[in-house]
Amino acid sequence: MPACCSWNDVFQYETNKVARIQSVNYGTIKWVLHVIVFSYVSFALVSDKLYQRKEPVISSVHTKVKGIAEVKEVLVENGVKKEVGSIFDTADYTFPLQRNSFFVMTNFLKTEGQERRLCPEYPTRRTLCSSDRGCRKGWMDPQSKGIQTGRCVVYKGNQKTCEVSAWCPIEAAEDAPRPALLGSAENFTVLIKNNIDFPGHNYTTRNIPPGLNISCTFHKTQNPQCPIFRLGDIFRETGDRFSDVAVQGGIMGIEIYWDCNLDRWFHRCRPKYSFRRLDDKTANESLYPGYNFRYAKYYKENNVEKRTLIKVFGIRFDILVFGTGGKFDIIQLIVYIGSTLSYFGLATVCIDFLINTYSSNCCRSHIYPRCTCCEPCAANEYYHRKKYESLVEPRRTLKYVSFVDEPHIRMVDQQLLGKSLQDVPGQKIPRPPRDFTDLSKLPLSFLDPHPTPGQAEEMQPLSEGETARSRGCPDWCQCGNCLPSQLPASHRCLEELCCRRKPGACVTTSQLFGKLVLSKPTLQFLLLYQEPLLALDAEATTSQLRHCAYRCYIAWRFGSQDLADFAILPSCCRWRIRKEFPKSEGPYSGFKSPY
Repeated sequence: MPACCSWNDVFQYETNKVARIQSVNYGTIKWVLHVIVFSYVSFALVSDKLYQRKEPVISSVHTKVKGIAEVKEVLVENGVKKEVGSIFDTADYTFPLQRNSFFVMTNFLKTEGQERRLCPEYPTRRTLCSSDRGCRKGWMDPQSKGIQTGRCVVYKGNQKTCEVSAWCPIEAAEDAPRPALLGSAENFTVLIKNNIDFPGHNYTTRNIPPGLNISCTFHKTQNPQCPIFRLGDIFRETGDRFSDVAVQGGIMGIEIYWDCNLDRWFHRCRPKYSFRRLDDKTANESLYPGYNFRYAKYYKENNVEKRTLIKVFGIRFDILVFGTGGKFDIIQLIVYIGSTLSYFGLATVCIDFLINTYSSNCCRSHIYPRCTCCEPCAANEYYHRKKYESLVEPRRTLKYVSFVDEPHIRMVDQQLLGKSLQDVPGQKIPRPPRDFTDLSKLPLSFLDPHPTPGQAEEMQPLSEGETARSRGCPDWCQCGNCLPSQLPASHRCLEELCCRRKPGACVTTSQLFGKLVLSKPTLQFLLLYQEPLLALDAEATTSQLRHCAYRCYIAWRFGSQDLADFAILPSCCRWRIRKEFPKSEGPYSGFKSPY
């Protein structure tokens, strides 16, 4: 955008120029891609409710577990084993937890009658000993149950372990009972109360619908809104068996997902329940499988404080509540529409890619002019030429030369190292397309003058072959009409250029050169065409005609005004123009770079 220099520059609008291609193939591709993009955008708008303002849910959870279980324990009294049945209710197998969780005991190990005294440690690889040297007084091992006294005492039979000061007898390292003592806990039920709130939408609700039948039980298809869950059914939904998990315990996640549509015309806000096993299922590979913890029941017997240590195995249920509440918002709709407009540019990217495929060598029509398979590529080449314009960075050393015996133009990066332009290879670039519209504006007398006496009616092409070299002709000259440069040695190489790459007739001998470049009426007409009120003296008019002849030759041989500032005229043409329109006094200035 140009810099603002006035108020008129502030109040202006800029837009892009578009090239419209009339093509059935590309038009079909454009509309197919537009329909695909429009269908996707519309589907995403409706299915994901992207026209709504979403807000995350805020919730609270309260649970109640109900059920009765009978546990049969084996007690040893006076050396006689006796089976005793115990009844466990909610107070026995549930434990209060923090946040949205609850725990149900399914198995346990008891160590009864523990009191504070000295006793041998339970035999393990760390506690076995043969003498007092194997025990360290005051040693506290994190895996031990007490503090070592430094003595090695008999545990049972020939086994000796280090003596410790702890709650004795020491808990035995036993495996959890199989099957689980509270295996019937799979029939327990839990009621989950979940209250949610969307403060931004001023909406509050809960998962217990009005008129709930309290005798219902959750079923994924038959009763999906019932908030009462049977524990065994929860594990069945995840593909696990409750009896297997109950032995060593585990962690189960109960997910409550709220996807609430709070719009009046389609209001819906109901929870969706799902279940997920959260602990490591590979119990055999885990270092500490399952889920367990210990707690103690303290009591006094004969004024001695004692306790019953219970290692509890069970299942922890974590209730995970998440979701969003959405309500129509015009700002969200506008933002979504604005962000998806760029998707329609996919058609432009794809079609531009197809147009650019002509750049590969196998698709260039001028390489395979008779190949019918290259016709689509030829059309792409035409589209590409109309759409794109190649620009070269302007540099002081950048020059363009045109030889009459070559169909292309050469771009030369001349570093002024003392080498003439005639010998520099340069880069071949296509000659710009001819534009003959300006020729139609010239008078017929300029375009088709009467032939002079002794002149041929038809214009003859330049003949190839050797040409007689004039006296004093430089070595780099190929046409025999070039003259040495009058510039200093540092800039002389810019004028050491012939009209031909190979030996042959000079372009100045062409009849067309005289009509397009040297015709004084034509040059005067062009000067007046640009400046209708031009009135100069004879010397100034000659200078104007000479420079106009330079420009005519450049337009003729280079075909583009973009190259005019960097085009170099051959020596023979330059001196022929100077001969026709000479300078009265002083040397000629030569080529002047615009940069």
